[in-house]
Amino acid sequence: QVQLVESGGGLVQAGGSLRLSCAASGRAFSSYAMAWFRQSPGKGREFVAAIGWSGGSPQFADYVKGRFIILRDNPRNMGYLQMNSLIPEDTAVYYCAAGKRIFWYSAEYDYWGQGTQVTVSS
Repeated sequence: QVQLVESGGGLVQAGGSLRLSCAASGRAFSSYAMAWFRQSPGKGREFVAAIGWSGGSPQFADYVKGRFIILRDNPRNMGYLQMNSLIPEDTAVYYCAAGKRIFWYSAEYDYWGQGTQVTVSS
């Protein structure tokens, strides 16, 4: 089992930045790929970004590419999502997930955090 806890969400003005953190505990986090998904009211959970178990192969959805950065610190069992140039459309609950490989589909991930709310005001 891997337990994931997100933090760092909040209210920010458009154009601002936030850094989300994902704290992992339990089985070896470093052996799992990590991803961030988001969900806004009335929409399904959508892929944001993912990174391989060693920190390589970062992938980003087109709507965040060039604005978001995904990082991980395996010795500290931490993952991060640096979000820059935020726009109101980024408003959502953001979830951290861990899985055997990088997937763009939420159903493929084995472990999930509880989510953290990000609200971007215009």
